[in-house]
Amino acid sequence: MPRTTVAIVTWNGRAHLEPLFAGLLSQGAPGGFDVVVVDNASRDGTPEAVEAVATSDSRIRVVRSGRNAGFAVGNNLALDHTRADYLVALNSDTVPEPGWLDALVEAADANPRVGSVASQMTFLHDPQVVQSAGIRIDRAGIAWDAGSGDRRRPPGTPTPTFGASAGAALYRTAMLRQLGGFDERFFMYLEDVDLAWRARLAGWEAVVAPSAVVRHAHSGSAGEGSPFKNWHLGRNKVWTIAKCYPAAGLRAHLPAILGYDLMAIPYTVATRRDLSGVRGRLAALRSLGPILADRRRLHETYPDGWARTRDWMEPVASPADTFARYARLRKVLAGRTA
Repeated sequence: MPRTTVAIVTWNGRAHLEPLFAGLLSQGAPGGFDVVVVDNASRDGTPEAVEAVATSDSRIRVVRSGRNAGFAVGNNLALDHTRADYLVALNSDTVPEPGWLDALVEAADANPRVGSVASQMTFLHDPQVVQSAGIRIDRAGIAWDAGSGDRRRPPGTPTPTFGASAGAALYRTAMLRQLGGFDERFFMYLEDVDLAWRARLAGWEAVVAPSAVVRHAHSGSAGEGSPFKNWHLGRNKVWTIAKCYPAAGLRAHLPAILGYDLMAIPYTVATRRDLSGVRGRLAALRSLGPILADRRRLHETYPDGWARTRDWMEPVASPADTFARYARLRKVLAGRTA
């Protein structure tokens, strides 16, 4: 059994397969690796295309979910199909650079308390610009990609981060099983923030490995700013805060949480011209009961969660700085279509 399993959850992603496998199958990793492709009922011939590649490379397996179950369920299915030490979640619209997987595994091997290792993800259309180098979060409950829009960092020693973006992240399978894996209700988006937060509550550490570089077609599956993405972001943000934010911090920062979210609604409506984000938040409130039940269990299990997470939650930024962060991302993405 290889020590690492790379999990690729895909839905109608056949167009991305050739560059993905060209970068992935040439990787090395201590103890070897295999690949589990979870296909969410693609209609474009994706599973058949992967099975054709698998005939010449025994490391590849295909798991057909039978329905479009989402990113969170797909990665949990991959976890069920491995006994490896590490599960590496990798988006289907990525291209790993040489040495990527080796750097992830070496970073995890260096410290048994590291539960996740973030890649340095760059934009596919501009690989010298960072899309994500870990997850950052502030005390208003706003999470964003560390380093987004910065120039690419040179190879170097792994550094601490709040958590890892699941677009290209290594997870220790012992941690995933302890935490119950990804929350399958999230379907996709912010499931990695929820998992990172729960891991911090449980005392696990996270690092970003700048030597592990993956090029990513940002929002290549659902589309940046699409109503589908906005709805899920709106719903999942409410769920994440309601479930994960420790009570001591929540009491102190609830005005900032509510204030920023109320400010974000007109901004989103004005820039994206739809109410999908509002509808997502309302959907979250209507289905909050099970989330609050999970919250009680989570914080009873880890009662010192605020002490473990408060130093990782950054001060609340000014509204101007917060909006500038998103404007910066839009500017980078505009270069993709220029």
